[in-house]
Amino acid sequence: MTDVLIVGAGPTGLTLACDLARRGTAVRIIDRRAAPHRESRGKGLHPRSLEVFEALGAAEPVLATGTVRLVLRKYFDGVHVKDTDPFGDDAPLPRSPYRSGVLIGQWQVEEILRRRLGGFGVAVEYGADLTALTQDTEGVNAVLADGRTLRTAHLVGCDGGRSTVRMVLGITFEGHTGPAPTMVCGDVEAPGLSREYWHQWFTSEREGMMLCPMPGTDSFQLQASPEHDDRGVCMTPSLEGFQRLFDRHARMPGIRLQQASWLSTWQVNVRLADRLRVGRVFLAGDAAHVHPIAGGLGMNTGIQDAFNLGWKLALALTGHAGQALLDTYEEERLPVAAATLDITTDRLLRVLEAVRQPGKGTETGLTPPLGTTYRWSSLARGDGTRTLRPGDRAPDALATDGSGRPVRLHELLAEPRFTLLGFGPAVATALRDVAASYGDVVSTHALHPAPARAGVAADEDASRVYGIDGKALVLVRPDMHVALVAPGDDPGPVRAYLDGLRG
Repeated sequence: MTDVLIVGAGPTGLTLACDLARRGTAVRIIDRRAAPHRESRGKGLHPRSLEVFEALGAAEPVLATGTVRLVLRKYFDGVHVKDTDPFGDDAPLPRSPYRSGVLIGQWQVEEILRRRLGGFGVAVEYGADLTALTQDTEGVNAVLADGRTLRTAHLVGCDGGRSTVRMVLGITFEGHTGPAPTMVCGDVEAPGLSREYWHQWFTSEREGMMLCPMPGTDSFQLQASPEHDDRGVCMTPSLEGFQRLFDRHARMPGIRLQQASWLSTWQVNVRLADRLRVGRVFLAGDAAHVHPIAGGLGMNTGIQDAFNLGWKLALALTGHAGQALLDTYEEERLPVAAATLDITTDRLLRVLEAVRQPGKGTETGLTPPLGTTYRWSSLARGDGTRTLRPGDRAPDALATDGSGRPVRLHELLAEPRFTLLGFGPAVATALRDVAASYGDVVSTHALHPAPARAGVAADEDASRVYGIDGKALVLVRPDMHVALVAPGDDPGPVRAYLDGLRG
């Protein structure tokens, strides 16, 4: 019997598989497709997702493959009116090292995660279509279309908006779906069209077309208002149809679209599962929530689901936590998913209104990172500091460790355990006490002010960033959110917190 069976090998499932595998959890991941796809689909990773990928050891190839800068070239009624660089003023900061997102195709993200998962000795099992499941007090039986039954302690459905896992569980998927497709999309080549820009053509009739160059390929992702037949029905996407749309909007007769490798439609779909857990089975990513594409939050929200769930499953499987910890996955992620639906719906309306004005485009739908705090969670204990409260994302900052070595806090927090940070003098005894009793689930670090040097501002020092005057203990969860802040010479609150996880 495996520890965790993941159904669906998209970004959510692969992130969860990598996180569990690096913790030593026995994990299998299956997918109904016969082989990996090569479609751009969701095409951007937000800064918080990059922090997750850094912890998984996958950020470097993502940055090498994607791009952090892209100018939006705006056209209105066929005329070039403006260029916009929405990220031109962004610069990485120690407290948020990935302030800019990365443009990268979804298939490339999945390829990088599969490669990383392979480094842990795990491969995606393709052609494995789940059709049914049952569960008991000891585990879950997953029945596949080929007649096999896989036995697992826990199962996680990451199998998309049409999730079989969700349907089998009978979980309500509340919300609404638009009456007809509102966009056609695909991957095409456009020889002769500049790849220095994300081209965005809009018209006074609120129609439009966009071609975004996908890094590391010769393709553009195409998004456009659909064509309709004489009955007003949306026409099936095709290369010929894409060319007609391009000619109407771009008015560049020398450009011929080629190699349409992905043809699809999109319609408004806003839905949220009423539960994320039924016994030993969980939902994550699009299986749990789908929403408008404005702001590019879909893939990123699923990645955050996975990073929240992975460490909780691992601790429960090793006996270091009880069932109550698994309940906090729904407690924390369901409100974030609900907020995502509200925000993306609002941003989509903003974009649709903005593009009626010359020079306006998709930058209107840009959204701040979501899920950066769980202050409402039962896992957020006690008071915080003048800048940080339990439940908040633990910011990156600079410090020196006990040997005088300069460190970034996120390098320490990337370990697949709780991290106890000791600030100020006289914390060594408390750190040793925790390490002696909980060393298998907690790593401890004594920190001192970052050394003054050229290019390092005073407010980049860890003590200032974390709002600590004097001495304190900061316990950080394995997903890099603050669990609690305690006095620097008293390990009691930390011990009580960790003991409480067992239930």
